[in-house]
Amino acid sequence: MYQDQVLLCKRAIEPRYGLWTLPAGFMENGESTEQAALRETLEEANAVVKIRSLYTLTSILHVDQVQMIYLADLPTPEFSISEESLEVRLFTEADIPWDQLAFPTIRNALQFYFSDRKTGHFPLRHLALSQGPQGELCCELGTHQ
Repeated sequence: MYQDQVLLCKRAIEPRYGLWTLPAGFMENGESTEQAALRETLEEANAVVKIRSLYTLTSILHVDQVQMIYLADLPTPEFSISEESLEVRLFTEADIPWDQLAFPTIRNALQFYFSDRKTGHFPLRHLALSQGPQGELCCELGTHQ
């Protein structure tokens, strides 16, 4: 986050080419989850951030993945495109391209963030995301204080 804005990247890679996401990616061997978050933000947005805390932990059951999203501060508005991003920019809540977000987990995290920002309390949220019989996504939510 930078002031009242969030940093999003327009994907230059599949899956979901051309859609917006928070800087994110897979861990590499030998790195912590925090190190992976810092590295992915640098790789995708050429941005250096300071991690505050773990914010969402999502079990994505139908693809056997666990996704962790951290709250992080962008001390200065310095960022740029990379090989993995067509565009990188800061968005206010009103300007988020909600219909062009790459993944449901990103939408969830952003919705939680803008809601929690009103109270100044950012609890860790644990979600379980699965695919229903007709392909619809089903989500169970837990919050840890």
